[in-house]
Amino acid sequence: MTLATGTRLGPYQITASLGAGGMGEVYQARDCRLDRDVAVKVLPGHLANDPQALARFEREGKALAALSHPNILAVYDVGTDQGISFVVTELLLGETLRSRLARAPIGHAKALEIGAAVADGLAAAHAKGIIHRDLKPENIFLTSDGQVKILDFGLARPHLDAANQDQAEAATRTEPGTIMGTAGYMSPEQVRGQQSGASGDLFSLGCVLYEMATGERAFARPTAAETMVAILNADPPRIAGTARQIPPELDRLIARCLEKNPEARQQSARDLAFALRELSGSGARSEALPALAARSQRRAYAIGMAVAGALAIALGLAFFLLSGGRGKAIETLAVLPFVNASHEPNMEYLSDGITDSITNKLAPVAGLRVTARSMVFAYKGSQVNPQQAGRELKVRAVLTGSVEQRSDLLIIRAELVDVADASQLWGEQYQKKLDDILAIEAEISQEISQKLRLKLTGEDRVRLARRATENTEAYQLYLKGRYYWNQNTPEGMRKGVECFQQAIDKDPAYARAYSGLADAYSSLGFMAYMPSKEAFPNARAAATRALALDDTLSEAHNSLASVRYLYDWDWPGSEKESKRAIELDPGYATAHDFYSHLLIMTGRTAEAMTEIRRALALDPVSVRANSRLGVQLYFARQFDQAIEQFHKTLELDPNHPMTQNYLGLAYLAKSMYPEAIEVMRKLPGPPTRLALAYAQAGRSAEAKKLVDRLEEIAKTNYVSPADMAYVYAALGQADAAMRWLEKAYEARSPPMVFLKMDPRVDRLRADPRFQDLLRRVGLP
Repeated sequence: MTLATGTRLGPYQITASLGAGGMGEVYQARDCRLDRDVAVKVLPGHLANDPQALARFEREGKALAALSHPNILAVYDVGTDQGISFVVTELLLGETLRSRLARAPIGHAKALEIGAAVADGLAAAHAKGIIHRDLKPENIFLTSDGQVKILDFGLARPHLDAANQDQAEAATRTEPGTIMGTAGYMSPEQVRGQQSGASGDLFSLGCVLYEMATGERAFARPTAAETMVAILNADPPRIAGTARQIPPELDRLIARCLEKNPEARQQSARDLAFALRELSGSGARSEALPALAARSQRRAYAIGMAVAGALAIALGLAFFLLSGGRGKAIETLAVLPFVNASHEPNMEYLSDGITDSITNKLAPVAGLRVTARSMVFAYKGSQVNPQQAGRELKVRAVLTGSVEQRSDLLIIRAELVDVADASQLWGEQYQKKLDDILAIEAEISQEISQKLRLKLTGEDRVRLARRATENTEAYQLYLKGRYYWNQNTPEGMRKGVECFQQAIDKDPAYARAYSGLADAYSSLGFMAYMPSKEAFPNARAAATRALALDDTLSEAHNSLASVRYLYDWDWPGSEKESKRAIELDPGYATAHDFYSHLLIMTGRTAEAMTEIRRALALDPVSVRANSRLGVQLYFARQFDQAIEQFHKTLELDPNHPMTQNYLGLAYLAKSMYPEAIEVMRKLPGPPTRLALAYAQAGRSAEAKKLVDRLEEIAKTNYVSPADMAYVYAALGQADAAMRWLEKAYEARSPPMVFLKMDPRVDRLRADPRFQDLLRRVGLP
């Protein structure tokens, strides 16, 4: 069951989806009575339609609602409306312990801190007779302000797939029936289907402590069934004396938690919390975290990205507080490239990274228009007058800044300037040690987050608090991938694939890297630099993974829209994803750009022109969007305007291959054959376009010579079958053209989406075989 934004459940109005799992879907909502944001979990049908389970859920919900503890997710309400059963809790910002573990190991000092907080929460619940029974990293939440919260305290039990499911998948699902818990974290008594008490929660916490300290699961086995056998009969490897330098005391404490006999474990969660804190004070603070041994540049980069996030939040505060003190709130902003004040070339990536991070965080904020990166980076490396730049960029405010490294210190200065009168609206300087990575964002965001909640939407707050990745190398590789992808060359696209894949290798939970990988593969398939059946399945897998990691990522929805359009020929599905991408980020120019392409190919010319002009309004100097406008004009058969637009685009990038290709096609449509041939000679790849130019120019002998050559090339290398069909159509050989179009259909070649509008197949339109092909592709 999926609830749309605006749906009402009693007094709660759904405002955003936060995620879904076996235990139900979770939404952000507004409590209209108390005017506060909350989280609403909608129970799945197997619970909501089971009277016994529902009665237990309501009973436990009431008990938990009366349980107030800082380490337990607060339950506000339990109810049923329109046949939908739901639970209402406090809204948390941050991440689960599972997400944190996926990025990097947790040092034993932090493990002690988190474990003690969880034990405190368990102690409070146990005192009220409430047992969790499903404690695991997914149900432990680390808030952005440093708190630890236990989630799903006895309210629901996820479903576990078949016993032959591998351990990675089984780790987050719970077997229905008598065995209650999650494979890998269940106590021996739970595995046996026996009644599990407070000591069972301590065993589960022992498993979590072991995983935090070692980075490995205590009883990991290939299948869920083997894992449960290991819980009953095996002991995990001891961890004292290993390379991780775990104190022997912690090793012994975890081993005691993992005793098979419940009576041999700690007497209570309170005793365990005390023991963990005692260990923390007796030497845990001397731990050398692996992150602190990294090279200083990486630490500096991480500091910069953390501060960038804090700056974005602080800027949000500055903008929205203006409505109370300076009149109308600021609605337009340009983030100028931060200056590398260290004058060290190897620090350039840091100043650029901070600029990009702030821009990307603020761009989706409702009611705020942020100038595109391609426009502001024209000011990079020059002495900039903020007021003058703001006027040129037509914005109300400009953010400037600098980054400087002094020995082990990082100094970041930022200033927000009102373009109208050159006054300072906000300014701050941050000076921190390079090693003080984790404290910076918490220090700044804690001070202002409460005030921001009064002005920003819930989605805005979640977005500003979220970090795309904690891995600095992954982020750098992602930026390089986007840089290469934007070159729009075969080499650039392939290099982009390499960089995005390397970023994923560094951080497998990096959703943006998967989205970038999807775009790179789609571009390779679209430009016929790679066979469709190789490129697009890879693109689909990457886009799907990106959305599984972050369903609110606009660029990932756009990536999936591309695959559904160019390869699946799923026109409604593609339009749905495009609209979702634009809904999530109306300022994402690429989404408007792509949607315009979808619209023009289905014959919705006026709508297509509106969308591409929206893309250009957001990013006027984007080479891709400028070229796309020319493409739309070409397919709308406005060839003179298309040629003019292509020349304007080539002034931005004289070597842009898509622009050169379509400029040649526009020349052909205008019977400007010498100009077309000159352009087509220079295009990379097999000479299909040049053969087309010769054929349309009446130079049949030269065209046929190239066709024979292309037929030979196609036996061993990829040649676009659609391009071959265009050449044969121009030569008047309809049967050969249709034969190659059928090959294009079988190969899922992207140009098949052009058939409704493409001038290159006009000679075939009356052919019944062509009309049948249109129908099969789904084009009316």
